[in-house]
Amino acid sequence: MTMDPHEPPPSSADAPGSTDDRAGRRRGPTGARGRRRAQPAGRGRPASARPGTRRRSGAPAAGRAREPRGHWVLMGLGSLALILLLLLDGFANGAVGEAPRHEPKSQPPPAPEAVTSGGPVVNMAGGTPHSMRTPPKTIALTFDDGPDPTWTPRLLDVLKRHDAHATFFSIGAHIARRPALVKRMIDEGNEIGSHTYTHVDMATAPAWRDRLELDLTQRALAGAAGVHTRLVRMPYSSRPDGLTAPEWRAAERAGRDGYLLVLTDTDTEDWQRPGVDKIVQSALAAEKDGRGAIVMLHDAGGDRTETIAAVEQMITRLQARGYRFTTVSRAMGLPPADVPATTSEKAIGWTLVAAQRTASALTDWMRILFVIAGVLAALRLAVLLVFAHVHRKRARRSPLYRAIRPRDGTAPDASAAPPVSVVVPAYNEEAGIAATVRTLVDTDYPGPLEIIVVDDGSSDRTAEIVERLAPPGVRLIRKPNGGKPDALNVGIAASRGEILVLVDGDTVFQRDTLRHLVSPLAADPSVGAVSGNTKVANRKGVLGKWQHLEYVIGFNLDRRMFDLARCMPTIPGAIGAFRRRTLVSVGGVPTDTLAEDTDLTMAICRGGWRVVYAEHALAWTEAPSSLRQLWRQRYRWCYGTLQAMWKHRRALVERGPFGRRCLLYLTAFQVILPLFAPAVDLFAVFGLVFMDPVAPLAMWSLFALAQVAAGGYALWLDGERLRPLWTMPLQQVVYRQLLYLVVVQSVVTAVLGTRLRWHTIRRTGTFGGPGLDLGRDADPDLGPGSHAGIAAP
Repeated sequence: MTMDPHEPPPSSADAPGSTDDRAGRRRGPTGARGRRRAQPAGRGRPASARPGTRRRSGAPAAGRAREPRGHWVLMGLGSLALILLLLLDGFANGAVGEAPRHEPKSQPPPAPEAVTSGGPVVNMAGGTPHSMRTPPKTIALTFDDGPDPTWTPRLLDVLKRHDAHATFFSIGAHIARRPALVKRMIDEGNEIGSHTYTHVDMATAPAWRDRLELDLTQRALAGAAGVHTRLVRMPYSSRPDGLTAPEWRAAERAGRDGYLLVLTDTDTEDWQRPGVDKIVQSALAAEKDGRGAIVMLHDAGGDRTETIAAVEQMITRLQARGYRFTTVSRAMGLPPADVPATTSEKAIGWTLVAAQRTASALTDWMRILFVIAGVLAALRLAVLLVFAHVHRKRARRSPLYRAIRPRDGTAPDASAAPPVSVVVPAYNEEAGIAATVRTLVDTDYPGPLEIIVVDDGSSDRTAEIVERLAPPGVRLIRKPNGGKPDALNVGIAASRGEILVLVDGDTVFQRDTLRHLVSPLAADPSVGAVSGNTKVANRKGVLGKWQHLEYVIGFNLDRRMFDLARCMPTIPGAIGAFRRRTLVSVGGVPTDTLAEDTDLTMAICRGGWRVVYAEHALAWTEAPSSLRQLWRQRYRWCYGTLQAMWKHRRALVERGPFGRRCLLYLTAFQVILPLFAPAVDLFAVFGLVFMDPVAPLAMWSLFALAQVAAGGYALWLDGERLRPLWTMPLQQVVYRQLLYLVVVQSVVTAVLGTRLRWHTIRRTGTFGGPGLDLGRDADPDLGPGSHAGIAAP
């Protein structure tokens, strides 16, 4: 997984090999309170079902059960609600504020002359337009585009101070967001008219869109103030003599629906902010001969300081000369424009208002979350790279990794090499067990070595293959199926070595892997366990390359940081080394979580042992070959990690760095941020469609470049070629989203208290080809495997 602006790559808590997939085929359902149930033929029972095994109260349950459906329903409903709310807010903000219209070069014919030469109020009742003019010394101030939380209250204050009234042609989406302002307008004697729901150009919009816009505005008014309105002013309209034929057709449609069309005598064009004097001069054009006028102004769409000052001046001047300032309806002697809505209309309107306010608040919070996620991801990426650089320099200087490493071509120091026992739990591993055993035997480790393969009740030829190989120093233990942790504990009990290396049955080592893995334990008695470096073998396809990048860039960068911070959360099940007394001190491999390796590592850290990362101890593993298999694997990894975090939550208040550093880090970057990451990505798409696309595009591009640069550095640290970096942009679109959803599904499953179904991952036998010494023919993308004579096929 790559470094991502919203999603941190899984840390070593999700390390490769965590909670081996084959455990699902070895475990069965548990009875209530851990009692054993009868097992169907061919299935094993989980170790947690054994008598005496207890699960900590409150931890997410592990067991065999039906695939939970509740989390899919919750995820689906949550996603649908988020999408609908963003779409609603995007629709509402499609166009706001006054702006010049781009007219076609060839002007269409104007509206009928009876309208263009008439007054600013047009009544189309009965199918015949009738124009009305404002009476002498009567001013109807009209304000478009509001209500605005800043400017509308200030205008209302001016009107109230002078005992004047006005008509507000408000946008429906703004009405829904600010119902309190709408109520204040009406309570103070003003009236409301419709300016459509989104400030759409009714002259160019289809008829259905015009009707929808007006209907939604009526519903918003019903929900906000319990009224409907008879007045409409079309956005981008002005004086009657400026009406075009398309505008008139839109006006006729509104008239047939019972609306009264309100234009203007005087368009102050205050939206251009020409200055207070010019606005006042435009509004007072009718003063010379005492005529009345409908004056167009705006209470939203930008800074309206000039408009407010101009309104104050014109009211003061004209009231002193006998002018009255009233609403359009009163000026024309018409019935009130505000009509009470029915109870059902109010209920429907309230629903729209609630949805619009929620959508608006959601968008505001998403903007904040988008910025926070970007900042956190950038800081995390920078911190990981700094820690990786420091870790590399310290590893070169420290004697920790040199105790049994040959220098200057000399033979390894056997006296510094403690006895090692390698335990390999195997269940139905016939596809790759031969390769695993052969590479373990073909090692340059200088000390005493034993290899124990524990066949955990396999139903295939796993045990037969190991017996047929019969290499020296390899023992086979057969046991009934009981789960991977149980098989590990059986192998540990049968082993004799001071150092125990736990290896998955689908993993191959290089010749020097054991030396690098055991060196820190031989050099420092405070080290209780060592994590190796797992690499993806089957990386030729796009999915394989994505997982390869995830392992190198995500898992291993995190491990370098955890090593320096002394708070390693996971030693991967594919490759890890432990002191025997360390395992004894924590009670062996735990059996009550799905991520036994994470659970074990956390217990070791809480016990005061140091856990380090040996970057040169390489192990090659077979990764899932399909998205479905990958989903199953990561779902269980993530769920098991949540179990382990919950189980060890008391570490937060214990002495030592583990709880406060590791658990808080995992909670922030492995749980919380991935939970919100899909919504953040959805908001980025929302921004591209409904907002200024420059900001999200610029941020995404910057982070993509940063991820590629970080990926290149991580690949260089691991001695890998840079060629897979070309897949990173597509990885962000597909692969990352899948891993986000895995986290969401895991958290929902845990919250619902359902048991995770045991998933089976099909192995394709990556290491099952003839011979392992493929270094000469290795794919150059496969990394340093060929350097030790082992290359992943």
